[in-house]
Amino acid sequence: MRRTDCALFGAITSKPKDEAARELTPELQGKGFVYYSPIVRLRQEFDLYVNMRPCKAYAGNPLNYRDDVDLVVFRENTEGLYAGVEWSPVPAAVYDCLMANHKKMAAFAGVPLGELAISTRIMTKRACERIVRAAFEYAGKKGRKSVTVVEKPNVLRETGGLMVRTAREVAQDYPGVELWETNIDAMAMWLVKNPQDYDILVAENMFGDIISDEAAQLVGGLGFACAGNIGDDYAVFEPTHGSAPKYAGQYKVNPTAMLLATRMMLEYLGEEDKAAALENAVAAVIAEGKVRTYDMGGKNSTLEMAEAVAARV
Repeated sequence: MRRTDCALFGAITSKPKDEAARELTPELQGKGFVYYSPIVRLRQEFDLYVNMRPCKAYAGNPLNYRDDVDLVVFRENTEGLYAGVEWSPVPAAVYDCLMANHKKMAAFAGVPLGELAISTRIMTKRACERIVRAAFEYAGKKGRKSVTVVEKPNVLRETGGLMVRTAREVAQDYPGVELWETNIDAMAMWLVKNPQDYDILVAENMFGDIISDEAAQLVGGLGFACAGNIGDDYAVFEPTHGSAPKYAGQYKVNPTAMLLATRMMLEYLGEEDKAAALENAVAAVIAEGKVRTYDMGGKNSTLEMAEAVAARV
């Protein structure tokens, strides 16, 4: 990957630690190997701090919640809860340090270390600043009118507060784009109620993951959900769904998410005409409605759907 300009990442299924350990081949069992999500590792390895997820409703899709949804989620990709700084059992040094430095830890006094699990939500001003700035830059370039920062600063006062304060500072550099602020729980409701009101959403890692999946469902589900993991010097594009192992060998899953991820990749490479041709072909096939995979109520195979798009290109 380091010798390339970008990468297209195939769908995989990331599994919980214990489940993945059980699936190791016999010769690797019991040797201390621990599974980590490959895509999370790539995001951190290449500092792909922007996870950009377009959620656009294409006319004629029977799965659309509304036909006028066209928003983009900017999710911070490298920090937050997904940074992976966790412990279980909790080391005594960590426990003692927290006990000595935070009064709310008193509620956990006396709990055996082996019965505790602690996860940290680490956020830096630098990471907050660059994800919000990426959202505003995109808004300005694409003629979008607003950027909504999605957080929970009334409860997560330090980390959420840092994100919101930083967003307000960055917004001053973009007077032509409005900054809106909302709590994550309210955003979940407003996305269902009035998704057409939003242009760009920006959030930290976990909140961005959640709202981007919700937004994807508004425009047909994960079969239509693509993403770009983008840094200053590299990018990895992917469908956001897993590998759907329960459908293995049935050849019926929707390839649209991968095709739209390819469109994003072409645009990143400066091939705007090819990107537009691919998106127009996808839109035309969906609008025509003659070829549909099972999720859209049809009976066509993965390949037949892809061939219909290719014919349009």
